[in-house]
Amino acid sequence: MTAPLDGLVAVVTGGASGLGAAIARRLRADGARVAIFDLQDGAADLAVRVDVTDDASVRDGIQRVVDELGGVDIVVNNAGIGAQGDIAGNDDDEWHRVWDINVVGIARVTRAALPHLRRSSSAAICNTSSIAATAGLPQRALYSATKGAVLSLTLAMAADHLREGIRVNAVNPGTADTPWIGRLLERADDPAAERAALEARQPHGRLVSPDEVADAVAYLVSPRAGSTTGVTLAVDGGMQGLRLRPE
Repeated sequence: MTAPLDGLVAVVTGGASGLGAAIARRLRADGARVAIFDLQDGAADLAVRVDVTDDASVRDGIQRVVDELGGVDIVVNNAGIGAQGDIAGNDDDEWHRVWDINVVGIARVTRAALPHLRRSSSAAICNTSSIAATAGLPQRALYSATKGAVLSLTLAMAADHLREGIRVNAVNPGTADTPWIGRLLERADDPAAERAALEARQPHGRLVSPDEVADAVAYLVSPRAGSTTGVTLAVDGGMQGLRLRPE
């Protein structure tokens, strides 16, 4: 059987580690030729050093993908950074920095890729949001604001580009077992207790694996999901919608 993404070219931002690396691996396994945009080196058909806060860097990266891989069919806007604190926990500079990467970065990459996506017969975009967009989590005010914006932006993009043949969806992970979470745990007073608390707040009782998120992204960008657009797919062990009784 033909692989579902055979012959397609995908760009994955933040693809050198964590969720992005898992997504890149899965899309390659499904037959895509994958370019990763990151400030670090990573495994892909093409690894390009791109700063998503720099429009020129983004446009140069997209042009390199087109020149070397022949076009752009899929964009996975995964690059993002975390932030801790309540509404008073971060100064204006940090608000602007996180917003620039997590939200405006999506706009920069997508608008640079748009002319090429319009020429594709299988164009798809998937944005990475977070459970922090749909559930109020303590000490995540700035991060939650950016990820809520990603959900709204996804819907607007889906509406704008549907008739151009471009599908736009988002994946909404729960707390995933990524290097960023690992760094948070390392700084905790009791890392084991903090990890147990993170696991316990997800109804299925564990952290989400990066491969599970990658599987969801692979579905959303596949031509097999041709009637799926404007959707946010939660991969969160039930955290968004379930309220289980205590055992």
